[in-house]
Amino acid sequence: MSAKKVGIVCGGFSSEFEISIQSGKTVFLNLDRKLWEVYLITIDASNWTAVDDHDNRFRVSKGDFSLNRENKQIKLDVIFNAVHGAPGENGQLAALWELLQIPFTSCDSYNAALTFNKRDCLSVLRDCKVPTAKHFSLDKGDAVDLNKILDVVGLPCFVKANRAGSSFGVFKVNHLNEFQSAITNAFKEDSQLIIESALEGREVSVGVAEFKNKIQVLPITEIISENDFFDFAAKYEGKAQEITPADLPESWQAQIEKWSTLIYKKLGLKGVVRSEFIFVENTPHLLEINTVPGFTANSIIPQQISAMGIELSDFFSYLLQSALEQE
Repeated sequence: MSAKKVGIVCGGFSSEFEISIQSGKTVFLNLDRKLWEVYLITIDASNWTAVDDHDNRFRVSKGDFSLNRENKQIKLDVIFNAVHGAPGENGQLAALWELLQIPFTSCDSYNAALTFNKRDCLSVLRDCKVPTAKHFSLDKGDAVDLNKILDVVGLPCFVKANRAGSSFGVFKVNHLNEFQSAITNAFKEDSQLIIESALEGREVSVGVAEFKNKIQVLPITEIISENDFFDFAAKYEGKAQEITPADLPESWQAQIEKWSTLIYKKLGLKGVVRSEFIFVENTPHLLEINTVPGFTANSIIPQQISAMGIELSDFFSYLLQSALEQE
């Protein structure tokens, strides 16, 4: 069987650009060249380009996502989506690939858009009785009534950009005089905010993927942050202890598996996703869901795959093969 042509797409239009580049390179370096003919595709607001193993450079067509160099055109068989944030995690690229009928490793456009919107996603899951923090929605241009917000969420609380990742646009507010600057800075990341009560407890990160037609919860990671919360520095600069597999009570493990599986099914997710929970009074409360989780050297999913005794190259190949089989 000849090697399938795979495009690993990374970069994007958001603050997560550099992290996405690292994730893309991890996938690029780990894919088995006996199985895959690999192209690393980097997109930004102005340029879409690709490189191969020989450092040949290609222009990526925004019309049909083909790779073009001189008189050569390459049509991709499958895409590995490693774009965190817009346009890879919010469904925009997925919609293009669906129109072009190119299989890809992440969830479909509608499901991606819903999951990327924290407010809408949590609203759907609350209807399924998934425990979450108390919350308040705020849009740019709305009158800001701090007393009204505090009546709902109290202090401390988190001010979050509604559509962002990697803890960009997330600010913890401990005192009333910090509120306005947190809102102003979060609005720099998105025109929609979600303000949530701060949950105090043990935090875990949960990977889920479908293996052999069965939804499986990967070994759970407990996060012990040196900072006030699991912020960018904690995630990517070593300011957190990440324990995989987490030493959790059996009842906690069972709850996590129940909720994570329900979320994966209810939201129609595909590939590998990662969710964050905080245990409050023995109950896991959902914080957020990432449908294109990181694959950098510091990312959690690679730790969980390693804990399963699976090589990253095999896992990436599995995701690509699953995408091909779903067509």
